[in-house]
Amino acid sequence: MAYNKAKAEREWLRWKEAEERKLRELGVDEETIQRLHTYDWAQFNKERQYLQRQVEWSPYIDWVSAQDLELPVEDTESLLDSIENMELLHLLSKEDKLTIQIAFLKMSGFNGYEIAEKTGLTQKAVNLRMVCLRKKLKKFFEV
Repeated sequence: MAYNKAKAEREWLRWKEAEERKLRELGVDEETIQRLHTYDWAQFNKERQYLQRQVEWSPYIDWVSAQDLELPVEDTESLLDSIENMELLHLLSKEDKLTIQIAFLKMSGFNGYEIAEKTGLTQKAVNLRMVCLRKKLKKFFEV
């Protein structure tokens, strides 16, 4: 549900007026009440900006949470076994095991630096292998 700025502001003003009435009944001076009002208004605006951004960013948040999903495969062998398209399987089987392992680690959420540490390659070598594999896959999927 979208954040309704006007409704939230009306509710806050109603609540604030009731609070100020109570403070006046208790004998608090006007200067203190005004300072509280100014401070509370600033806090309200900060919260409102946060809530508005939260609504705007919700597709991104959904995408990030989808990144936490587990892969249905546990290693490179099961990755290749899970491919049903024979032409794609043939294309990937031409790649060396290290490139397939790098692709699997990338799919598992590791970054280039972490993959380089795990494979013993430099980060540049890992990135180069991924670029080459992407080019081959792009050609395959364009056809």
